[in-house]
Amino acid sequence: MAVDIRAHDIPEHLSIAVIGAGIAGIGLAVRLREAGFEDFLVFERADDLGGTWRANTYPGAACDVPSHLYSYSFAPNPDWSRTYGTQPEILAYLRGVADEHDVRRYMRFGADLEQARWDEPENRWRLRTGRGELTADILISAVGPFSEAQIPAMPGRDTFAGKQFHSLHWDHEHDLTGERVAVIGTGASAVQFIPEIQPVVDSLTVFQRSAPWIVSRLDRTTTGVERAALRRMPLLGKAIRGAFYAGIEGFGLVGFVDKRFRHPYETLSKLQLLRQVRDPELRRKLTPDYVIGCKRAIFSDAYFPALTQPNVEVVTEGIREIRPHSVVTADGVEHPVDTLIWGTGFGMPAGVFERIHGADGLSIADHYHRRPSSYLGAAIAGFPNFFCTLGPFGAAGNQSAIYMIEAQLHYIVDALRTMREQGFGRVEVRKDVQSAFLDEVAERSRETAWLTGGCRSYYQTADGHNSGLYPNWSFEYRRRTRRFDAESYELSGR
Repeated sequence: MAVDIRAHDIPEHLSIAVIGAGIAGIGLAVRLREAGFEDFLVFERADDLGGTWRANTYPGAACDVPSHLYSYSFAPNPDWSRTYGTQPEILAYLRGVADEHDVRRYMRFGADLEQARWDEPENRWRLRTGRGELTADILISAVGPFSEAQIPAMPGRDTFAGKQFHSLHWDHEHDLTGERVAVIGTGASAVQFIPEIQPVVDSLTVFQRSAPWIVSRLDRTTTGVERAALRRMPLLGKAIRGAFYAGIEGFGLVGFVDKRFRHPYETLSKLQLLRQVRDPELRRKLTPDYVIGCKRAIFSDAYFPALTQPNVEVVTEGIREIRPHSVVTADGVEHPVDTLIWGTGFGMPAGVFERIHGADGLSIADHYHRRPSSYLGAAIAGFPNFFCTLGPFGAAGNQSAIYMIEAQLHYIVDALRTMREQGFGRVEVRKDVQSAFLDEVAERSRETAWLTGGCRSYYQTADGHNSGLYPNWSFEYRRRTRRFDAESYELSGR
């Protein structure tokens, strides 16, 4: 019997349970409805949709992919106010898409996934959420990879007497005006919020483990004439989207084709550093010692100028310990601190993978720590009736995440449509197919900038292997996921 999704309680059983109401969860809900599926719910631990763009509210939060590309292909927005969308504008866009396609009613908020276990005899998933227990025929993880804050276990961190928080959990009630602030980490989030807080703090100490490659952002406000033209001529928006796609896709030349293609990109970055940082000693600190693309390159025009201000110090010595009112570096220097901000990124994989247990009783995280594994980043052997978005080797280092997510949504919905039309009740990717895919990925990853570029990053596992990036062109990935390849799966009746 079909579930009445207009009710706000949790039913005893669902055909499809989706975890996460971010970009992937919203898009999946839209695509499921378009394909005629109604017996599904999206479970979200927060009190609203939006995922990354609901959670990250730090000053200066914005996307580093142009908005015309960082949006759903089925929901173009001609009214972006800037080349790169800011957090409030992107969140408003996602809410608008959900409302326009009437998918909020399929969402249950405050329903954190506490545990999911595959029930082999019953051939279904048993779920425990923050709002109750249920079973589901199909489980889909639409949780992003950057949903869990990562704070390193530095000696003395718990003894710090001042205020401390991670950029993911920004404390807007805490006034930084006139304070001595320390920022640990120089990743993408820190590069965005440092220029925002620098003018108001008394002193800012930036602890940098390795210098990021910074490339000019070239952001600007869009004009009313541009927006009017985009509203009247949708093909113009598609052309702009295509141009941005081609430009970003070109980063693959450095990532997985040949590192010698790095020179034009590195030259542009070095010229920007030379132009914006006149002090040779500071410029030396801010010059990366690894190949661009080995770590994520960051787009900013404000970061370098902020670091040149008289109230900012960049420290490259390693941190020895944290004391109640200071941070002590390896050279013995004590840096006084009132507020400590962690810009240390996110845990990989998403924490929800620790709670999803497959046919062998092991969690996805257990399998991940042995070897990141999936098929096309969308299915995992040993996890029947399970699909995911941006799973291992389903994310691209050279393309908009939304482009990859949409390819996966098409693939997953086609799989569900195939199951429905042909009467299959169980689907699981074949182990030999997944193994062949992983061998292909490993071979193509051997000489990539991610593994041989002279750095350590979340692109790599602890033993130096590719942690989950797709080492090929995104259009090639789109070709591979244009239809559900049933021959790669073990399929059986209900």
